[in-house]
Amino acid sequence: MSGGPSGLLEGLQARVAAELADLAEQPFALVDFPDHANVGDSAIWLGTTAFFRRQHAVEPRYVASIAAFSPAALRRAHPEGPILIHGGGNFGDLWPRHQAFRERLLETFPDRLIVQLPQSVHYGDTRLADRTARVIARHGNVRLLVRDQPSLEFAAARFDCAVRLCPDLALCLGPMARPTAPRVDVLCLFRTDRERAAHYTLPRTSLDVEVRDWLGEARLPVRLHELTAVLARLRSGPRPAAALRLARYEAAAAARVARGCRLLSSGRLVVTDRLHAHLLSLLLAIPHAVLDNTYGKLGRFLDTWTGGAEGVHRVSTAEEALAWAEAAR
Repeated sequence: MSGGPSGLLEGLQARVAAELADLAEQPFALVDFPDHANVGDSAIWLGTTAFFRRQHAVEPRYVASIAAFSPAALRRAHPEGPILIHGGGNFGDLWPRHQAFRERLLETFPDRLIVQLPQSVHYGDTRLADRTARVIARHGNVRLLVRDQPSLEFAAARFDCAVRLCPDLALCLGPMARPTAPRVDVLCLFRTDRERAAHYTLPRTSLDVEVRDWLGEARLPVRLHELTAVLARLRSGPRPAAALRLARYEAAAAARVARGCRLLSSGRLVVTDRLHAHLLSLLLAIPHAVLDNTYGKLGRFLDTWTGGAEGVHRVSTAEEALAWAEAAR
């Protein structure tokens, strides 16, 4: 897809709506809330709940992080209907805690439609992919949404379930205004985790460059946002525990996304190897250069959806990224 940001985003959001249309207006649960500092996962969560609230005026009956998840509580709050799993980039063996959770979920709820919201699929060990295939086959009612063409081809060939191509749900946040004015020429937001493809050494430049990641987080401000949201719900009258938990999660995710947007907006230009730094920069209309991660996740997504978008520049090295930034000054 290519073109101006508004037309591109409208097209991607329409694709999301089409892929999720048959879930409209029916009760659902949403699990695997990302209760951690990675801004991108919170952007996905907020985009997901915004989509269902805006498109269908519905909210999940039950929400939980992996740590807070209770099969019994889910059954009480949501006795029938689909269970949706948060999207992202952890389907496979790179982030085993999340994969183990979704496989346990399939084994625990054989009577429900399980919908895996858009994921990038990556396995380093095909034997583990075979194990996932067996769990999916035993369940028999799984829908797997994937967010790039190679993931679609891999999953369709290996997994006995409905596999569909769908954009990342963070795009359902829609266009946003920069929350702050730039204070440096270039903000380099580089991964510091296991998906980092390289240790980037930046060439000498006359530009004012800052290098950061967004995994660092002061927990107290996030917790204060959660408390404020819960108190606001309580002041409006009695609320079930599920509604209060959802309010707390939404507040935490919003605080994290706001932090990420402030960080990205601190640069006149952005260079990144994080998929959601790319997506949020797109939503914020910040020109940016994109490097890839260890297994090609960003390149796969750009090839499928956003590579032709205005303001997006694909590069292979930090030197190329800084050369682009120099030319764009």
